[in-house]
Amino acid sequence: MSMIAALFEPLNFVENLRYMGLGMLGIFIVIGVITLLTIFLNKVTEQKPDEQPDQKG
Repeated sequence: MSMIAALFEPLNFVENLRYMGLGMLGIFIVIGVITLLTIFLNKVTEQKPDEQPDQKG
């Protein structure tokens, strides 16, 4: 038990918060890019009202 307590350094945790923050920022950027790409592709590929295929039935 004392060995585990000796390995924990709170200052190291605080120093590594920077890397955790950068990783989270990267994740949010990727999610944003995917969202914007999806919106863009939906706008580009949407059918106009006059281009809808004839529905027979």
